[in-house]
Amino acid sequence: MSAAVALELSPRTRLLLHGAIVPTLLRMAWPNVMVMLAQASTGLIETWFVSRLGTYALAGMAVVFPGFMMMQMLSAGAMGGGISSAIARALGAGRRQDADALVLHGIVINVAFGVAFSALFLVFGEPLYRAMGVDGNALAAALVYSNIVFAGTTLVWLMNALASVIRGTGNMLVPSLAVCAGVVLLIPLSPCLIFGYGPFPALGIAGAGVAVVVTTTLTLAALAWYIVSGRSLVRFKAASMRRPLFVDILRVGAVGSISTLQTSLTVLLTTALVGAAGGAGAVAGYGTAARLEYLLIPLVFGLGAPLVALIGTNIGANQGARALRIALVGGALAFALTESIGVAAAIWPQAWLGLFGDEPRMIETGSAYLRVVGPTYGFFGLGLALYFASQGAGRLLWPLLAGLLRLLIAIGGGWLALRLTGSMVGLFAALAVGLFVYGVMLAGAVGSGVWFRQQPVGAQSRM
Repeated sequence: MSAAVALELSPRTRLLLHGAIVPTLLRMAWPNVMVMLAQASTGLIETWFVSRLGTYALAGMAVVFPGFMMMQMLSAGAMGGGISSAIARALGAGRRQDADALVLHGIVINVAFGVAFSALFLVFGEPLYRAMGVDGNALAAALVYSNIVFAGTTLVWLMNALASVIRGTGNMLVPSLAVCAGVVLLIPLSPCLIFGYGPFPALGIAGAGVAVVVTTTLTLAALAWYIVSGRSLVRFKAASMRRPLFVDILRVGAVGSISTLQTSLTVLLTTALVGAAGGAGAVAGYGTAARLEYLLIPLVFGLGAPLVALIGTNIGANQGARALRIALVGGALAFALTESIGVAAAIWPQAWLGLFGDEPRMIETGSAYLRVVGPTYGFFGLGLALYFASQGAGRLLWPLLAGLLRLLIAIGGGWLALRLTGSMVGLFAALAVGLFVYGVMLAGAVGSGVWFRQQPVGAQSRM
């Protein structure tokens, strides 16, 4: 980095380039981790409220949840990571005008994908949920909830675009506060709309969907105000559409989207296998148990968003060795966090499942899943953290390959186990092996320096 560029860097950018790694990472991560814990708690509370409507409502929500989480992961983690990575690399290289222009480019990309995603689920939701093993009242509940939340999908994509813009500057606190405010509102609003407390109508499962759309809209408004007011390091400015800037976002975001689709497809296909073998009760059990796995994603995102900003900024400033060390430290922290959760769930599965019901088939299936798969959650967290780190580096081939191998092992092996034994334990064992391979493969690849095959790490700046 030239002396002239160094002088133009903001204090926040200089901290990303030269601050002590662990304190800087933790300082950036704690607002995200706390708000993701709040979001996870809210998701659990909302699921608990819906479970009061009956097993059919819980099963309906279970088949919608993977698609909704896939949309969240695509908009915040994949495309959002592409936006954050592009802005971080532009700021690290001292290209402030490009960083400002990337704001509008990121918004255009996410809004376009949001509209397409909404149309997809509104048109094909019913055959998808049937294929996942629900019908009758469970299917009706799924369609009511799905049609509402996916009608508001574009708002979620736009909200996550703005949050990713701000995170790309290294500012994790403002997006976290905005999301947290939405969480605070959702907790009372959801039961009011589900059960009809006070002046609110009793909407049933539809109320849960309406609450999500309302709080998303308010969070979006808060983030937009922050950027428009000029408080953000990057600004919303009119800019001509430039192909290189779209490419800069999409070369990370599009590949990251494939990786996200692999994760969601694994859950969707597993749900279909479980539904075919055990019916709606088993779907409710697996869906409720697997919700814990899905909730690991926003928790790791608490570490992953800082990793994107830190690594992207250091890569932009040609500090490759420091970027690699940041990735490995982040991966180790994510492993410790998610492994502790997985082991606890494996030891006490009913402590989780009992929150949502006591139907025997649901408890049996969910407990089997957590006992077998829970102990490998650490490898999922490790691989996911290194996926975010690879976004920051702009190198996503290995996360893509690792995700594909996980999908093949989990679904191919699970289908074979069900066919040979008829037992869901074999299916869940295949899921566990897939998670183990995913984490170990990515750790080995990133640790060996695959990001720098054309630019050896030893030639980079010191750590």
